[in-house]
Amino acid sequence: MREDVQDYYGRQLQGTQDLQTNACCDQAPPGWLKPILASLHDEVLSHYYGCGLVAPQLLEGARILDLGSGSGRDCYVLSKLVGAQGEVVGVDMTPEQLAIARRHQEYHREAFGHARSNVRFLEGYIEQLDELDLEDDYFDIVISNCVINLSPDKEKVLSEVQRVLKPGGEFYFSDVYADRRIPAHLKEDPVLYGECLSGALYWNDFENLARKTGFTDPRLVEDRPLTIENEAIEARLAPARFFSATYRLFKLPELEPHCEDYGQAVIYQGTIPGEEAVCRLDKHHHIERGRVFPVCGNTWMMLADTRFAEHFRFIGDFSTHFGIFEGCGTALPFGDPESGTEAASGSCC
Repeated sequence: MREDVQDYYGRQLQGTQDLQTNACCDQAPPGWLKPILASLHDEVLSHYYGCGLVAPQLLEGARILDLGSGSGRDCYVLSKLVGAQGEVVGVDMTPEQLAIARRHQEYHREAFGHARSNVRFLEGYIEQLDELDLEDDYFDIVISNCVINLSPDKEKVLSEVQRVLKPGGEFYFSDVYADRRIPAHLKEDPVLYGECLSGALYWNDFENLARKTGFTDPRLVEDRPLTIENEAIEARLAPARFFSATYRLFKLPELEPHCEDYGQAVIYQGTIPGEEAVCRLDKHHHIERGRVFPVCGNTWMMLADTRFAEHFRFIGDFSTHFGIFEGCGTALPFGDPESGTEAASGSCC
């Protein structure tokens, strides 16, 4: 299937207009991102096939790895956000996409006012990072945008991300997920696979795989339903439903399998740029400035043992356990506008 994916993205697709569904179409960018996108080269933008926004908070000076970097759009956005002291490395297996990305390195260096380019691109497979001489415990953040579903070995991808992340670092990525397991025969269809649909993981299989590879408490940041907008393809995949979702997975080995209550709380200082009023850790943790906000032990560690620490005050410790937070469920975490139901809480504090 690798060869089919390379052919699809390297030769068949000449731009976003050639996509047959909306699975690989980006959502409207937030206002703060629009000026950066406007500064990118047109060729980089026209060959972008992502499905979400992969720019978490607090990026200045960070080392970032982009898995499946394609034409380089996200790498160049992050190049601007990390600044001259940061570093962005893109990995992609498609020579045609890499050629576009590399062709415009100098253009973006000048556009961002950097003395030297802080971006580099490597050709390789995202499940074989060990063959690219990427160091253990090196990156602050790993991102990916609608690419993991295309990998034939998703467990190896997550294991390699775990290896290259620094302790306290995070994997922040968007991808396509299904509400059920996709039949094997559909995974053999190069168009369905190339459109990021038949290779999509069932959401619960993904969360279990994340835990298996050391990311004990995957946190959903945002999600939206995908409508596909191609009747023939939709009919072949029915009744499966698909979602674009952004997750963050922290490399914190002490995280527990469930949300445990130790009577802890945090107070947000209001010092994260762009989130002065509310820090949005994930879909269920919007932490207002100055408010005493009760948290489980896992959320405490995600804030205290990462780059977020200096932006919070911490109340309590782990000396007394009060049991599990109620509502720590395992239902479908994505919202379902068809039935009018809200997403079940994937965490409970």
